[in-house]
Amino acid sequence: MNDLKNFLSETEYKNLINDIQIIHTKKTLIHSITNYVAINFSANALLSIGASPVMSRAPEEVAQMTSYADALVLNLGTPEEQSLKAMLIAGKAANEKGIPIVYDPVAVGATSFRREFNRKLLNDVRVSIIRGNASEILALCDEHKITTGVDTYDQGEIAVEGAKTLAVKIETIIIISGKTDYIINVKEVRCLNLGDDMMSKVTAMGCATDGIVAAFAAVNQNMFHAACNAMVLCGYAGQMAAAKSQGNGSMMINFLDELYNTTVSIKI
Repeated sequence: MNDLKNFLSETEYKNLINDIQIIHTKKTLIHSITNYVAINFSANALLSIGASPVMSRAPEEVAQMTSYADALVLNLGTPEEQSLKAMLIAGKAANEKGIPIVYDPVAVGATSFRREFNRKLLNDVRVSIIRGNASEILALCDEHKITTGVDTYDQGEIAVEGAKTLAVKIETIIIISGKTDYIINVKEVRCLNLGDDMMSKVTAMGCATDGIVAAFAAVNQNMFHAACNAMVLCGYAGQMAAAKSQGNGSMMINFLDELYNTTVSIKI
């Protein structure tokens, strides 16, 4: 991980290492109700960093499964009656247990069906971290009638301005993924220029990132620091993987390898 030091302060680097060591030691269990496209890749990404994945989505068992977990991922990617019911049950179980929830509002602005469920979820469940791209975060801001009043910003900048207000309103950390990643809480914004454009050519890269964010949230009580550490690791692994990839197929494999090789070298 020596090259990673170039992107972090000494304190940030030590905090990242500490989180990774705990993930490896605890074999942090992450319960993900994610979309069908993402299940395999997300599970492998979690295994690559030393965490343990479980992907239960049956409403009859998700509350009990969540009670065993260290963090929960809720992903809106392929919504259907059973999975949405399971998300609400699991989310409430996570709140009762006090474990962190990472929510990915995939394409939340695309249909009224998604928007209606999103409203219910955020009304009934307290989420710790929301991660989405700029358009998804803008859609959330529109749901909450948040505007920036500035017309000269690009989409990413507008999303950041809206997310600052949204983070206060719903008391959560917001991650905006893109060419530049932004991590936002009520007091500050962290910008990360890591990663590579090739990451956007791999299906479920964002969904896999959700799981990694959840793993860090499970071991670090400061959700802002947890989100930053996770996004640094994902961006760094993506950058290193792209440098040796011939296309998006090898990129997928190389990303998993980079996650593994970056984290296994410093485990306890």
